[in-house]
Amino acid sequence: MIDHLPKKEWPAARELLRKISYAENQATCERLRDRFVARYRTRYPKATETLCRDWERMVAFYRFPKPHWRHLRTSNVVESPFSVVRLRTGAARRYKRSASVEAVIWKILMIGEKTFHRLNALEAVYAGKEFVDGVAVKVSQRRLAA
Repeated sequence: MIDHLPKKEWPAARELLRKISYAENQATCERLRDRFVARYRTRYPKATETLCRDWERMVAFYRFPKPHWRHLRTSNVVESPFSVVRLRTGAARRYKRSASVEAVIWKILMIGEKTFHRLNALEAVYAGKEFVDGVAVKVSQRRLAA
C-alpha cells in the first residue's frame, strides 16, 4: 500500500496502518480502515484498492485466540527460531566436517527451544472452536451472529 503513495504521505499512512493492524477488535479496525480509505481514495485509488483487496488476510488473526495475535502479526514467523542460530554461526564456521557443524547447530536449536514461545490454545483451534476478536464463541452466540 505504501508504495502506491508519494513519499511525503508515508509517515501519516504508516501511522494509520499501524493503528489498523494493532486495533483492539475488528470493529475498531474496520473504522480505521474506512478512515484510511476516505483519506486516500480520491487521490491514490491504488493504495485503497490494495488495502480492500487484502483486507481479509490482514484481519484474519481476529479469528484466533488473543494470546496468539502477537505471533500471527509478525512478518516472519519461521525466521524467529533461527535467530538463536544466526547469532552463533561463527562457531560453526571453524569446523571442517559438515557433520560437526550440523551437531553444533542442532545443539544450539535444542538450547534455544527452551525460550520459544508456546502456543497453548492450539488444541481449541484444531478442535474447530470459533473465535471473534480473540474470544471463543459459544454455539448459541454463533447462531445469533449468523
